This record gives sequence, C-alpha cells and structure tokens, in this order.
Amino acid sequence: MLILQHRRERFHPFNTARIVNQALSRCKLICEHNIDLATRLEKMAFSERVGILYPGEQAKLMTELSPEEHPDQLIILDGTWHHAKTLMRDIPRLQMLPRYRLAPAKPGQYRIRREPNAHALSTLEATVAALKSLEGDTEHLDTLLAAFAKMVDRQFAYAPTNWRSNARRRAGGSNVPRVLRDDATSIVIAYGEQQRGDKVRGRARRAQKPLPVFWTAKRLGTADWFQATIQSESLADKDFRTRLKLKDEHLEQTISPESFREAWQAFLRPSDCVVVYHPSTAKLLHNADADFAPCLTLKSVNTLAHPKGGSLDALIAANELATFPRDGTRASLRLANLEAFVEFLRCI
Repeated sequence: MLILQHRRERFHPFNTARIVNQALSRCKLICEHNIDLATRLEKMAFSERVGILYPGEQAKLMTELSPEEHPDQLIILDGTWHHAKTLMRDIPRLQMLPRYRLAPAKPGQYRIRREPNAHALSTLEATVAALKSLEGDTEHLDTLLAAFAKMVDRQFAYAPTNWRSNARRRAGGSNVPRVLRDDATSIVIAYGEQQRGDKVRGRARRAQKPLPVFWTAKRLGTADWFQATIQSESLADKDFRTRLKLKDEHLEQTISPESFREAWQAFLRPSDCVVVYHPSTAKLLHNADADFAPCLTLKSVNTLAHPKGGSLDALIAANELATFPRDGTRASLRLANLEAFVEFLRCI
C-alpha cells in the first residue's frame, strides 16, 4: 500500500493517513509537493499489477473483481477531494494506472470533517474497505475501525456544540491573513541573510542600513526556487560564512546588487505576495530597493498554536511539523521552517 499525501493535509490534526501508516506493516506514506511527487514516482519501481483507488467511469468496483483482477499494490490519495484531483492532474504516472472504486453500503463516520457527500470516506475507512475486498483474511481491520470511531467520538466530546461555525475553523478567519487562503502559486516565501555588522570596541554593531548578502525564496505549489549570493565585504569573513553555513559553490556564483534586483524582479509575478517571518527580512528588501511586491510578515500572527511573538522554531518543534530544507545553509533551514508554518496556517 502506497499513500500519496497532499502537502496541505500533513498538518491537519484529524488526518487519518498517519494512523493507517503506523497500523499497517506493508504501507508507505509520501508527502511532498505535487511536482516533486511526480518526479519521485517516475523513478519508483511498481508491481505490474499496481492500481489506484480513484472513482470515475472507468474505475472498476473492487467488490466485483475476480481474484485474478486484484491489484497486488494499491495507491491511495490522501487529502480532500480537491486535493486528490490536483494530485491526479499533476502526476502523469497516476493517470496511466488502472482505477478502482468503492461503493460504501453506509455513510462514512468521519463526522468531524466536512465531506463532499454522505458516502465519502476518510482515508482510513477507504483503506480498510479496500483491504477487506482484496484480503478478506487480514487481521485487526475491525480493530482499526474501532480506534478510528473512538477518536471521532472523543473529538465530539471535547468540541463545542457549534464547532462547525467556530471562527478558528472559518476560512479567512481573523487570525490568519486572507492572502494565505489564495492560490498557493501566488505566495512566495522568502528569507534573507544580512551583511555582517561592524565591530566597535570589540562588540558587533549592526549596519545602519543592512543589506542582504544571501537571499532564498520558493513559490508554493511549484518547483520554482530563487537563490542568490550578493556581493558584500562581509563574505570575506570566514567566521561569518561559517555561521551562515555557506559553501564554496555559493561564493562562486556571487552577483552584484543590481543583478540581484533584476533577477528578483524577474522571478516575481504581478499577482505575487512575498511572505516572510520577521519584519527585518522585509526591511532587507526595502533597503536593497528590491521590494517589488506586497510583503506579509507572519511573526505577529496569533493562533492557539503560535502565541503572538512566539519563536518559529518552538512552534515547529511543539507541533512536530515536517520541514524539507533544500540544502544545508542556515537560510534554507529557516525557509523550510517558514514553509511549514505557512502550510500550517493555510490548514487552520
């Protein structure tokens, strides 16, 4: 069993794919951006009888399959129905696989999340139904369903009676900037390292107008990256480079401030919003005359999981959010934290 999880689903507190992945001995869960998933699947080896659980006119009903028609490897998409459609759309290899569907005899029990119709199933329920069709003798499937039902009941016990209208669940709620609800491809997350401050009497002093020396950014929902090392006397300081974890290849590709501005402006689109965590990062763009798009800072965003002014590192650790740094630079690590936080906010 292979579960392909949409990136926005991995942070959802009621996600059931994690339960399935932990409960089944022959199960693998992969969560990446759609384009990265497509690349990864092109390199993966599958069984000759691999299939995907995905409804449609060409999908075969699993309960009507003969033993010879049973797939011996099944792919399940984890996310909302919209997420599943985007995964199918963006991963060409999935489009070529045989499709299978379920016909639930009764409504799903995933009452703590909105579903597109009364018979929609959670990933856990769909997995159990598929396994019962393919492997009727698999042990403890009913135990897994019982654990799922208990989880749902507990959530209802602790939730307020009007939980569906709770402001914290409402798209565009006051605590989360509305721009984060828009098309992900118009969101560019960014982080910049600033030049080293001067030393006065043995103590470091920040430059009056700090400029960026290393800038990295990523467009959500795509594989578009931006990275630039910008000419600065600070880069001659070995200790400074070590602190930023810059490597020789970063220094070999240094560009002028003017070239940085041109490249950064070319990367941005008219509809983009640049999202940073700290106001000082936004100020770097302003100081470099490179603030070509609206900029949103997230440090002041106040949610139950992220108290106002709280540390981003602390939030990542406390919520066990997965991060995927592009390389070993300090900027890449911090940008990965920012991406995890943005995806977290988009799911609230």
